[in-house]
Amino acid sequence: MRSSAAVFSRLLLVAPCALLLASGLRAADEPDAAAIFKQKCSMCHGADGKGFAAIKTPDFTDPKWQESITDEKIVETIKNGKKGTPMPPFADKLKEDEIQALVKYIRSLNSEKKKE
Repeated sequence: MRSSAAVFSRLLLVAPCALLLASGLRAADEPDAAAIFKQKCSMCHGADGKGFAAIKTPDFTDPKWQESITDEKIVETIKNGKKGTPMPPFADKLKEDEIQALVKYIRSLNSEKKKE
């Protein structure tokens, strides 16, 4: 019979490895929203999400903008574009899980949340 100290020490070695493996598998299944944003969005919305006043793109870091829009409206805009603006539709270019990941990423840019 193994001593509880020996079992505990093995758990201390194995548990972190298992957690790393599990988180790596989870991450591999999820779209890389930062990479998608960089590739598809940053040219108009800026690498930092602050937008460009000259082309009237929203500042995703602005807490007031974040409060003024629902996740559903962000999804709708990504999918269908925005008439009267250069914002194109991405419904045929992005999968649903990529769009959902972008919404989360855009929400993460909120400067108010970065203070917490």
